Amino acid sequence: MGDLLFKGTFLLYLLSTIIYSVFFFSQNKTVRKTARMFLLGAGIFHTIYLIFRYFEAGHTPLTSNHDIVSFFSWAMAWGFLSFRWRYQIKNFGSFVSILITLQLIVAAMSSSEVRELQPELQNILFPIHASIIITAIAFLAMAFCGAIMYLLQERELKSKRFGFFFSRLPSLDALDTLNHHCLSIGFPLLTLGMITGLIWSKQVFGSFWSWDPKETYSLITWLLYAAILHQRFTVGWRGRRIAFFTIIGFVVSLITFWVPSYHFTGL
Repeated sequence: MGDLLFKGTFLLYLLSTIIYSVFFFSQNKTVRKTARMFLLGAGIFHTIYLIFRYFEAGHTPLTSNHDIVSFFSWAMAWGFLSFRWRYQIKNFGSFVSILITLQLIVAAMSSSEVRELQPELQNILFPIHASIIITAIAFLAMAFCGAIMYLLQERELKSKRFGFFFSRLPSLDALDTLNHHCLSIGFPLLTLGMITGLIWSKQVFGSFWSWDPKETYSLITWLLYAAILHQRFTVGWRGRRIAFFTIIGFVVSLITFWVPSYHFTGL
């Protein structure tokens, strides 16, 4: 049953991405509406799958690469849909849907075996900490998509040729505002996730901080985003510079996501 639900979810996301890609070329509003409905359907189907995984595992399914990446894509999908209800960013869905589908491919390639929950993870703060952190990275991933769009549009404007992307991407001001909104949600969630992680570590391991590789990489990620927002609010960084560092920040967050888990030993 779980395998069928996941395949159905993946298919809906894939179709949404394909249709969004068609819209990106055609700019047909009916096609865009269809893509959005498929994405909404994928989000609903994905929610059902996560609920099934919860009851199948007997705990919040956030302990395997499959479940973590699956939750990541789910959070990003609903984060995008919530943004879509507030305001429209031209062709934002075309970029976000690609990243969501790529994540589902990673999840599909990972083992979906239900793992027994380790004693250290049998704490109410663990699923709270993990879900907040992953949701934070989902909003930072949307900032990454917006940053890619910004650099593409800026390149068109600087070339003064106004080619393929110019008519299909929003204004630079709209994309800069999108970056601001995504970071303004993602960074506080990242901070809250760090705080809950510290409290969980104290309860389980007896100390708030132990310089575990995962903790160290997480701190580097947090400091990088803190620096980005500091420069934005105090120095007035905007546009290309913020977009560039937003991309770097997301790459670092992905390194934090996977590298310590597979290349270092720790708590």
